[in-house]
Amino acid sequence: MQTKLTLRIDDGLIDRAKSHARKSGKSVSQLVADYLALLPESTRRQPRPLTPVVASLRGVLAGSGLDEEDYRRYLEDKHL
Repeated sequence: MQTKLTLRIDDGLIDRAKSHARKSGKSVSQLVADYLALLPESTRRQPRPLTPVVASLRGVLAGSGLDEEDYRRYLEDKHL
């Protein structure tokens, strides 16, 4: 079942949304629905997906022998 929803949004933002919707071949309603579908279903905080840059760095220091204490010392040396 679909239900109509009224939103109050700044005119400039509406223009940007319409322009983006046209370029992507979707309606503004579909853009909003796609965004809302990404929201977690529960109120429990769910982990965010990693950005491509962060994902590429994951595991880089594995086996290096460095730990949180090493990082703490580095920050102290840098800022104190």
